[in-house]
Order: sequence, then C-alpha cells, then structure tokens
Amino acid sequence: MAAKNSPAPSTNIGLHQIFWQFLVVGAISFGGGIVAYLKELLVTRDHWVDSDEFIVMLSISQTMPGLNSVNIAILMGDRLRGALGAWVAAIGLLLPGALIVLAIGFLYGANSDHPMANHVLGGIAAAAAALLTTVTWNLGERTFKKRKSLVLLVLTFVLMSIVKWPLYLVLGIVLPLGLFIYRPSASRQSGAPQ
Repeated sequence: MAAKNSPAPSTNIGLHQIFWQFLVVGAISFGGGIVAYLKELLVTRDHWVDSDEFIVMLSISQTMPGLNSVNIAILMGDRLRGALGAWVAAIGLLLPGALIVLAIGFLYGANSDHPMANHVLGGIAAAAAALLTTVTWNLGERTFKKRKSLVLLVLTFVLMSIVKWPLYLVLGIVLPLGLFIYRPSASRQSGAPQ
C-alpha cells in the first residue's frame, strides 16, 4: 500500500517492462549483490525512484518477512502498477533464481563426490562475502557520514557481532533510540536548517 504523500502509481511503465527488469535483475544478481544492483537500475539508470525513496523501500523491506530484494520488488511493482505490478515484479525476480537453484541442485546431486565440487562452493562463498561488503558500503555510504546514524550503526554492530545478542533484543534497544534521535523537532518541522 502506497503512502498518502507518495506519487500516484505510474501507468507509463508497462507490466512487461517491470517483469523484464526484475527478470534480468534476478538472473544477473543471483548469489548476492542484488540490492545494490536494484539500486543501480531503479535509481541511477531508469529513475523509477530517487535514492531516498529507495532507502525507504529498503528500510520497509527489512521489517517485512522474506528476502529484502523480493520485498523491494513487491513495493516497486505496487508503486508503479498496483497489486498486479507487485506480482509481476516478484515473479520476474524469483524465476531465474529458482531455475538456477534447481539446475545447480541437480548438477551437485549428480557430482557431489567430485573433489572440485567443494572448491567451487568455497569460491562462490568468498565472492558472496565480497559482494555483501560492497553492497553494505554502497548502501551505507550516506549513513556513514552522519554522526547520529553512525552511533546507531556501531551500537548495532557491537550488540549483534561482539555481544551476540539476538536481533529482537538489539531492535528493542536500537529502534527506540533511533526514534528518539530522529524525533521531529520544531526546527525540522518548520523547514529551518539544522
């Protein structure tokens, strides 16, 4: 459901364009880096949304169950063409990955005893880690420059990675703190510079 102040869904972008765009993303970005690639296509290349809208969609997608990329596809499809656009975007994004997983599963099942199988999987894991690092940097670049956001980022990292708290406890601390830090102030509401 689109927010009240968001622009009306565009009818200039056809369902076939939405399907093709997400089909290509699903095929090319299989294995990692999909959110960064979505941002590159939807924000930079095709201008379907601006960077701030994309970050909002990403934030919303992270609070929803399921994969962030699928949630972004659903939100984008809904924004552009309503419920049918959401379905088309999700199917387009998931179809290539589903077919590739089936093919890899079949090949691995037939060749799991081959010594190269585990080496190939190790290489894929290393590439996926590098992609995740790149995605984190690209999406967080603006956040890293804001002190308030940096405090929340470091606190979340420490609680999750070092203290090893479960996500629900970390959210129970960081979410209220973030709401407090970014609460509306009189100067922000009046449009005065901060």
